Amino acid sequence: MHETPKRDMSPFGPPRLYSGEREIAMDMRLMNLTAALRVAFGLMATLAGLDKFFNLLADWETYVAPVMAGLLPFSASTLMMIVGVVEMAVGITILAVRPALGAYVAAAWLTLVAVNLVMGGYLDIAVRDLVLALSALTFARLYELSSARENSRAPQLAHQLIP
Repeated sequence: MHETPKRDMSPFGPPRLYSGEREIAMDMRLMNLTAALRVAFGLMATLAGLDKFFNLLADWETYVAPVMAGLLPFSASTLMMIVGVVEMAVGITILAVRPALGAYVAAAWLTLVAVNLVMGGYLDIAVRDLVLALSALTFARLYELSSARENSRAPQLAHQLIP
């Protein structure tokens, strides 16, 4: 037997739709935040990747840890061009192909970058990149949850019940 969902218009948060034991938060701000994070992470990766070819934002080669540079079969400059291509691909994936997948790759990539930065003594920048990695993981999960919600019937039903 299907139970009719009930509305809760509490002043302490967004309207919620209750259906049996399942609660569905009806808040369009979630979608807006997800879209903002998608653009931010997509552009960040794409523009940082593009800059690996121009060095306008930074001299990227200086951030390659000496230990890592010694292990490379090519120059740090060549590494930065490879990094640039990967970052642009990740950015485009986030923006236009599969946002969650791109964000998971960005999180892993940023973690590897942070390890390199720690080895090179750039601890402050490594911390920033680890925070960005955690943010990318959060965005990926948020995007997956938003997509699952959009694909379910609940938002359509809730839209009919909650003005």
